[in-house]
Amino acid sequence: MSQMIALHEAKIGDVIKITQLDITGTMRRRLLDLGFVPSAEVKVLQKSPLGDPIAFWVSHTTIALRKEESAKIYGEVVRSEV
Repeated sequence: MSQMIALHEAKIGDVIKITQLDITGTMRRRLLDLGFVPSAEVKVLQKSPLGDPIAFWVSHTTIALRKEESAKIYGEVVRSEV
């Protein structure tokens, strides 16, 4: 079993299986609606030069999240597609 990491810690090309969201309220609902749900696989596509925002591939869509949001979504690296 892989170690659990926050999405912002993953490297470009990593595919993460989401295990936990430490977000509440309307932001949690928004992320769930976008496909950031437990057991979903998310691929890190691109990071800006300063690491914020980060582009993810989830539910057949590219979504950019700020570091403060992606730092509260946890998962396990299942593979790397570099």
